[in-house]
Amino acid sequence: MSRKYKLTGKCPQCGCSAVSHLSKEEIEKRFSGVNNVTLTCGECMKQYLADIRESCPEYADECKIR
Repeated sequence: MSRKYKLTGKCPQCGCSAVSHLSKEEIEKRFSGVNNVTLTCGECMKQYLADIRESCPEYADECKIR
């Protein structure tokens, strides 16, 4: 079983928080190994950019994303 990382974000428009639990493979597939991830708010449906180092520091540390 693959380790799951906690990916968090906060919508800049409405302030709602989101939490996803994704494996390394799911993160790389969904976000193509980039430093900024595009998240969609579940409430207002606004898309926003989040820094992977802030959204998921454990993943960034293990994958040596600076």
